[in-house]
Amino acid sequence: MNQAIQETASQVGVYECEVKLKFRLIEEDLAYCDRDQLLQILFDALSYGSDEYLESLQTEVAIQEVAEMEASPDMRRQLIRLRNASRR
Repeated sequence: MNQAIQETASQVGVYECEVKLKFRLIEEDLAYCDRDQLLQILFDALSYGSDEYLESLQTEVAIQEVAEMEASPDMRRQLIRLRNASRR
């Protein structure tokens, strides 16, 4: 089991992810939501998938590994914690 944890930790990296979604959604009064509320409604709708209220039109996903030094200090500290935890 310890070897499995080490293998998983060695695969941990920092990735830059870009997701572009285009869809149509039937919903009430989205124009009156603040940004956080709007994002939560959209994520909830997307997580349920296409149905009579959501029509997916386009999806693009790009993932690229980046150098650890490009990550924020908080993310770098988390990487160190993950790697240290795998050594136990």
